Amino acid sequence: MNLLFLQYPSCGTCRKAAKWLRENNIEVVSRHIVDENPSEKELSEWIEKSGLPILKFFNTSGQVYKENNLKNIVKTASNEELIRLLAQSGKLIKRPILVADDFVLVGFDEMEWGNKLKNYVQTKPSK
Repeated sequence: MNLLFLQYPSCGTCRKAAKWLRENNIEVVSRHIVDENPSEKELSEWIEKSGLPILKFFNTSGQVYKENNLKNIVKTASNEELIRLLAQSGKLIKRPILVADDFVLVGFDEMEWGNKLKNYVQTKPSK
């Protein structure tokens, strides 16, 4: 199973998730969500695979969300418009995101991540 870990290095939650992944010997491919912003195609696939409403992918506490007054815009915009917005700025996207072959996790919840990854074959040797 290939795991893609999208994160913003200065985000405390992302650092906590990265530490948890290391401590649990879970190997991931790390990607800076702002430097390598997800495309509309990637976001569409991940949103569908996550089973979550698209609004769960918005970083509602972030500066970009607040500065652009997106609280009102997201209520009436179509999914296509929302995906286009998300693809414009990695800072708009809730993080971290963990993308696997058969699931996507948004935000870090240690219990949820542990349950989803319990059968993950550890590829890094314990130290």
